[in-house]
Amino acid sequence: MEQAHSLLLNEEACNQLQEHQRAEFVFEWLRFLKKLLPADVKQNQKRLVEQLTAVLTSSPGPPTRLLLAQCLALVYRVGDSLTSSLTVDRCNDIIRSKDDSPSFLPTRLAAVACLGVLYEQLGRLLISSFKETMANLLKAMKSAESQGRCEIMLCIERILKGLGVSAVSCHRDIYKAARTCLTDRSMAVRCAATKCLLELQREAVFLWSTELENVATLCFRAFEGSNYDVRVAISKLLGTLLASALEPRQAIAPRPGSKRNSLEEVMELLSSGFLRGGAGFLRASGDMLKGTSSVSRDVRVGITQTCVVFVSILGGVWLENHFSCLVSLLMVWVSHARATQYPADAVSCRCCVSFILRATLGTLLGEKAQIAAAKEICQLISKQKRVGNMETRVSPADVAASQHVLVCALLELGSLLQDLSSTAAPLLQDTSIGMLDTVISVLLHPSASARLAAAWCLRCVAVGMPAQGAVLLDRCAERLNALKSCPEAVAGYSAAIAALLGAVQLCPLGVSHSKGKMVMTLAEDLLRSATQNSRISIQRTQGGWLLPSALSTLGPTVMEHHLPRLLLLWKCAFPLSVKDVENDLRRGDSFTWQVTLEGRAGALCAMKSLVVHCKDLLTDDVISRLLPLLSCAVALLNQLPSLIKSYGNQIKNAATVFRLRVYEILTMLQPKRYEGNFGTVLKLLLNDLTGPEITACAELNLLPSLCYSQDLALLGPGLHDVDQHYIEEQLHGGGSGGGTLEYDPFIIFEKQQEVPTPLPPASALTAAAVQLFGVIFPHLGIQQKAQILEQFCEFVRQLKGSRQQTVQIHVAAAFCCTLKYLASSRRELGSEEVQRPALSLLLGALEGSNPLLRCMAAEGLARLVQVLNDPNFTVSITLMSFDKLKTARDAITRTGHALALSAVYRYLSGISSPQYLSACVGVLFTLSQDSTSPEVQMWALHALSMVVDLAGPLYHSHLEASFNLVLRLLLSTPHTHVEVQQSLGRCLNALITSMGPDLQGEGAGVCAVRTSCLVGCAVMQDSQDCLVQAQAISCLQQLHMFAPRFVNLASLVPSLCINLCSSYLSLRRAVVACLRQLAQREAVEVSDHTVALVKELPRRDNTQLGESASPPLHVTIKEVGLEGALFSLLDRESDPHLCQDIQETLVHMMSSSAESNLAHWLKLCKDVLSASADSAAAAGVEMQQEEDGDRYDDSSAFHAKSESSGPFNNLRWSTRVFSMECVCRIIAQCENGDTAHFNMALAQEQRLHESADFLVLHLADLIRMAFMAATDHSDQLRLAGLQTLLVIIRKFSNVPEPEFPGHVILEQYQANVSTNLVLFSRDAPIDRPEIVSFVAIQVCSAWIASGVISDLRDLRRVHQLLASSLAKVQVGREVSNQLYNESTFTMETLAVLKAWAEVLNTITQLLKQYLYVWPLFNSRDGHDEAGTAGPAGAGLLKLVQTDLATLSRLWLAALQDHALLTLPSQYSSQLPSTGGSFYTAETVEQARPHYYSAWATILHATALWLNSTGFIMVDEGPANLSRPVTPTSMGQSTSLSSVKSPEDVYTDRLHLNLGISVEFLCSPHSGDQMENIDSCLQALQALLEVPWPRLKMGNDQALSVELLSILHRLIVTRESPSIQLAVLELVRQIVCAAQEHVKEKRHSAEVDDGAAEKETVPEFGEGRDTGGLVPGKSLVFGALELCLCTLVRKLPQLSPKLAGSPTGWGGHICSLSSTDCRLVTSALAILSELPSICSPEGSVSVLPTVLYLLLGVLREAVKGSVGAESGQLVPGILQALRTVLTSPMSRAEKSRGAWAELLRCALHTLLDSWHTDKIEPGVDEVTMLTSLTIFVLYASRNNNVQYVENNVFFFTLNRINTFHYTKYTK
Repeated sequence: MEQAHSLLLNEEACNQLQEHQRAEFVFEWLRFLKKLLPADVKQNQKRLVEQLTAVLTSSPGPPTRLLLAQCLALVYRVGDSLTSSLTVDRCNDIIRSKDDSPSFLPTRLAAVACLGVLYEQLGRLLISSFKETMANLLKAMKSAESQGRCEIMLCIERILKGLGVSAVSCHRDIYKAARTCLTDRSMAVRCAATKCLLELQREAVFLWSTELENVATLCFRAFEGSNYDVRVAISKLLGTLLASALEPRQAIAPRPGSKRNSLEEVMELLSSGFLRGGAGFLRASGDMLKGTSSVSRDVRVGITQTCVVFVSILGGVWLENHFSCLVSLLMVWVSHARATQYPADAVSCRCCVSFILRATLGTLLGEKAQIAAAKEICQLISKQKRVGNMETRVSPADVAASQHVLVCALLELGSLLQDLSSTAAPLLQDTSIGMLDTVISVLLHPSASARLAAAWCLRCVAVGMPAQGAVLLDRCAERLNALKSCPEAVAGYSAAIAALLGAVQLCPLGVSHSKGKMVMTLAEDLLRSATQNSRISIQRTQGGWLLPSALSTLGPTVMEHHLPRLLLLWKCAFPLSVKDVENDLRRGDSFTWQVTLEGRAGALCAMKSLVVHCKDLLTDDVISRLLPLLSCAVALLNQLPSLIKSYGNQIKNAATVFRLRVYEILTMLQPKRYEGNFGTVLKLLLNDLTGPEITACAELNLLPSLCYSQDLALLGPGLHDVDQHYIEEQLHGGGSGGGTLEYDPFIIFEKQQEVPTPLPPASALTAAAVQLFGVIFPHLGIQQKAQILEQFCEFVRQLKGSRQQTVQIHVAAAFCCTLKYLASSRRELGSEEVQRPALSLLLGALEGSNPLLRCMAAEGLARLVQVLNDPNFTVSITLMSFDKLKTARDAITRTGHALALSAVYRYLSGISSPQYLSACVGVLFTLSQDSTSPEVQMWALHALSMVVDLAGPLYHSHLEASFNLVLRLLLSTPHTHVEVQQSLGRCLNALITSMGPDLQGEGAGVCAVRTSCLVGCAVMQDSQDCLVQAQAISCLQQLHMFAPRFVNLASLVPSLCINLCSSYLSLRRAVVACLRQLAQREAVEVSDHTVALVKELPRRDNTQLGESASPPLHVTIKEVGLEGALFSLLDRESDPHLCQDIQETLVHMMSSSAESNLAHWLKLCKDVLSASADSAAAAGVEMQQEEDGDRYDDSSAFHAKSESSGPFNNLRWSTRVFSMECVCRIIAQCENGDTAHFNMALAQEQRLHESADFLVLHLADLIRMAFMAATDHSDQLRLAGLQTLLVIIRKFSNVPEPEFPGHVILEQYQANVSTNLVLFSRDAPIDRPEIVSFVAIQVCSAWIASGVISDLRDLRRVHQLLASSLAKVQVGREVSNQLYNESTFTMETLAVLKAWAEVLNTITQLLKQYLYVWPLFNSRDGHDEAGTAGPAGAGLLKLVQTDLATLSRLWLAALQDHALLTLPSQYSSQLPSTGGSFYTAETVEQARPHYYSAWATILHATALWLNSTGFIMVDEGPANLSRPVTPTSMGQSTSLSSVKSPEDVYTDRLHLNLGISVEFLCSPHSGDQMENIDSCLQALQALLEVPWPRLKMGNDQALSVELLSILHRLIVTRESPSIQLAVLELVRQIVCAAQEHVKEKRHSAEVDDGAAEKETVPEFGEGRDTGGLVPGKSLVFGALELCLCTLVRKLPQLSPKLAGSPTGWGGHICSLSSTDCRLVTSALAILSELPSICSPEGSVSVLPTVLYLLLGVLREAVKGSVGAESGQLVPGILQALRTVLTSPMSRAEKSRGAWAELLRCALHTLLDSWHTDKIEPGVDEVTMLTSLTIFVLYASRNNNVQYVENNVFFFTLNRINTFHYTKYTK
């Protein structure tokens, strides 16, 4: 292929190749030539034209001819264009040729293509031959086949594009030709004609003026029998024409009597097609007389898409101005009697109108315009609801018309409110509209569909604004109680309550448990009173069962309290036994049975809901109580035919629903539990699947779940991956026209965002029968299985026509469902007598005419092979398929068996032998080349791609042949066979994946394969079909993954950008997925290529890269780059998967370039955030400036005025929330980067020397963005703004201000931050959104704790938020209105308490810095202002003091709650039955996470408060609590005899704090909770600073030892220096407590014995008389272990084992940091105190260890082996040595001698280390002298010791004098 890269074709090399290689060679040469052609080619132009002409006449393939035409046109464009007319003449001659042979067709098509591109590129240079060419083309089209007609239409389109207005003379002729092609039988020709007319209308004014009506009628006819591509193309054409007619792009010459088209006239055109279709007058009149509908669904779906395009072209501003008129005209469609003549038609029309509203309002309008549209819709509902008013007499026709209008209006209103979320809150509060009143009033409408739509609308309100859920529940319950005698009210309000309960699943904060009790009471009342009034019996029965069914969605924690009542209701709904069922048949009438069946169906639905949502409650006891009821239900199924026969069709629908409910509940239970009813159930199932009265279930709802997901691609884009799936599904919905809520009201409470569309009962019954058969069949006997399958086969054989196909679909689906169940449960099918009819059934379906049925049958056949797992059966199946494929000639058989080969290979890879694989590949290769049947090619290529994926390395031997095959087919397949090209794309993708990293190789074979991949991708990229282009992008993405060096981003990225806004969802998905992968590796390169694209594109394409989108993307990549385009695309997309990919792409791009391009990303986020119709921040900031005046110079930078001039307009709140998340990501990314990002001085300095950017320089913008978001109308955006502000405070609070030393940089913004919080605090605490309040409280505490606030006035303003929140907590949950679940109260309460705790902890730190003392907490008479009497903490302290008494009680209550909730599950019975202080018994599980996140901070604050009070009971004042929350009162009796003493209260509080701390520190799950560990340790330190807790600790040695063991493990497992220092400090306090205890005991003994003057000291302390220390029980031993661990980890030389080991630390200098020195010093200090807490004998036992460690550390410090920080160690060592030498145990009578001996030995050791002959250079002799001095001064007097001491002392002194003398003499 390298020889093809030349200006001229290397004919010699080309002729040496084979034919298929020659085509690839020529294509590659043309690709290279196209890139090269901008260069000068005049010297070689003649030869080049000859070679291109030769290629033209050599029958080039479709991709080659298009590339050839482009190269030929470019040659004339950059070279000499004088001879271009000769080429045009040559092309015309070829077209005029009489040769009609198939071999000449490619040449003729190539000539047509060349003509089109020549005229497109050269334009008016060829005007002289234009008429001749056009006449030639139009004449040729009359006799051309489909490919020719398609190519000619595309050629004319290009000619029109090139000539523009100069082609006006032929416009009429072109129009006539295109009219014929627009209704061509070939879909590709229709698409080509549409493109031609779309280009023609740019200049041909008559198309959208005088001929508009004719063109519209023609388009309606073109919609009939169309596919998805045709509908998209024609809708774009007709929508463009209608938009031009309404708002002309150019002036039209006025004609007599003519006038400009109005919106009503334009919509009337669409209305005529929507209501009457595209038929002529006579046919339409005849259908009207017959009373039948002549409008096909294809036409209505096409007109629906046309209307969307029409409005999208006119734009959002036009829609906003004309919405009222448009919506009224649309409602005429849905209310017209002709459109709603049949229920299925009515459902279909409603779906169409709903899609128009959703696709326009949801994407074109900003939030403000959507609110205005919601008002219009509300007014429309108000007008329509009058028809449903019972007091007004209206005709049934008016009611029927109004119900459809109401359904569309209410569903769209609900969607708008759900999308707007909390932004729509003002809309609900506007009393002039009365939106909620209006919607609720529709609940009384006579029509069930209108009532259910109103209920769904209320559900959408609750989802968008969760605070409204509880309010609406109460309101509906109240109205239901008041209007129980009205049937419409009972039905409407019960449906509304069920819908609102369903909304709770989508609301994180839930709903109060009291609502469950209310709903259950309502349900019981309705069911009990159902028989009292026959007029409303059915409604009460349905409503009574709908409510508990919906209640089950709240989960087992709610339902466990209501299950006994529900079981009783179920028992009352069914007979006591099966015999009673038979007795009931003799009683009642049709109405009674209708009510009975409705009630039992509702009861079964409630059972189903409980099984689905509350599986934990289904104990064996519950199931045993349900099974008799189900037996009665099954018994009644047998009697239904006789009942229907007796009472007619009045109860038929109720009977169908009852059977459906029985099937659904049986499917969910284990079949073994109802095995005795198999016979009855199977008989009914067979009748439902094959009986004479069965209804065809929509195959789209039944079969796809039983097919392999990737096989569905064979069915085209109509089933998946299209934006219009909501209406496209209407075309696959069978006769039902789609689903709607009135078909199954019980689905209204299911968890889903979009309105559910249940099937009609009959269709749903078939689907349920299929599922139940799949569950039951595996449990039958062998004989029964064989008999049933043979019956199925016999039914299919006997029937004919459509009924045969229906039965075949049903029975095949039922058996495939069985196989799926067998495969998942690993059960066996049976013997050969079962296998034979099973195989026959599947083979019949595999050769059926329905492609979806064939897909399912292939999957079923593979699962049959998997279940049987018999090699012989598998071989027989594959051989049979091979034989069928070799002998069969019909496409259906060959496609089915080809797919079956790949399916069998997928499930049994064990047969993947090379021989089988070769045979399979050979057959599929042959089928893939059958050009006579594109369908066979498509299926065979798809099967081949599956085999390639599954074969893995085994396929490598076939790779080269497969690549050649795919490339050859790509170069020869006509563009009209796009389905073949799509399969080729899937196959190429699989081949690339199979090659994998081998594609990076440099061998000749690999290079050839890689070139084939690139050529194949280039062919698919040039395709006209968007799905083929998507396949090309996916292939390039795979190639980039394995061989990124060989993918040219310079050509890939521009194509991605151009297709970023395609009208095809599949293409957009592929583009974004590819961009996501590229952004992970080469984000910078992608951005650079995007910039290059913008510069290179012509002006027309540069303005709007998204102009092809529908609606167009009004953001230019030139202005905001690719990142901005992705933000804009994210705003308009509704596909969740695509939105996630866009977000991930932006995150990857940001990760790669945000730090280096900080200003760009921050500006982009700021522009996105500012792109709203209004700015709530402006008023807030200006108000703050009025209050503050000119106190802060920098405050003028925060005018948050609306910036409508930005590149974005009216973005949704969700997009702006994501922009704030991006800001937080940028901050986090900078945190891991250069330190200058958070250092203003360093950033300014570095910016002077290099062009770098740092985050701290953009702090003003960061705060401004956080402010704008936090003051928005959207709660979600407020939440994101507050979270961003929280991040900013935490990251920048300690950044110093270089211009003002001693100040931090945030001080200049404190007014703005404070104002933000003040604005928030002005909201009423009760009305404030809880989740936003939760974060705001966190921000407030972080802001106060940051220490930035220096002015008491600002401090008080911010403090107000905390104070108001605390007041709300004091009100209590019983007083507050229960808008959410009780756990929400827990969350908010603990957030408030945690915030106050953080403030108190901060105060403590500030006061300790300024050496303030704790009694300040109790002072109440200070009146000094902050800043005048002390640090900032003092002013804050005065604000906290007033609430400290209440806070302390609340903190203690929260801690006791936490302690109870952390009990193991076996102690759950000890939990209070009524709940705790801040949680209820029902919300235990939801409350635990909230306690877990807050307890540590609260524990620390509680310890500080106890420290400040010294555990002395003070007058804590009234707490104003709704219930007692002090931990000492919880669970206790209130009688006088149980009142605890102060001592008991103190002890309880101490044990509570100690217990929580010890439990957490012992927990194995605390590894990642370093902050909590630190809080625990600080809390324990604060407690032990107080004498009373130390006394308790000293008295309880077991507690001290346990705490020491925990601390020992903590210091071993945690490497954090701060944690280790805190542990050692806590150990010191424990030792101190023990010292005080021993000292007190000794003092008491001395006083009691009168031995104050005695020299003997009583023996108190560890060791007693023996001196023994028991490990595990000795405090001294535990402290020794801990200190030894610390010392040896820092100084391994102290351990003989470590020092002497070959791999140990002996001889090495262990450098200690300053922190390490502090740890060693702390450990030595603890060691020095240990002898004092021992008895005399015990001190003698511990002294050798203490002295050894002391002297060892001293030796290492003096030798300098601890590094440069040894100077920090020496004072601590010497102090510890002094403490030991002055220990009272050294003077005790019993230990005096032993101590003297041990000290003498220690001194000898010390002297031996510094013997005069052993002194090493570098020894710190001053430290040695100091240590000896301490021995001399403090050791007990001993002559021998003194003698040695004196000698060494004078020797050392002489050495020092000598050293100084030498120094000065030099």
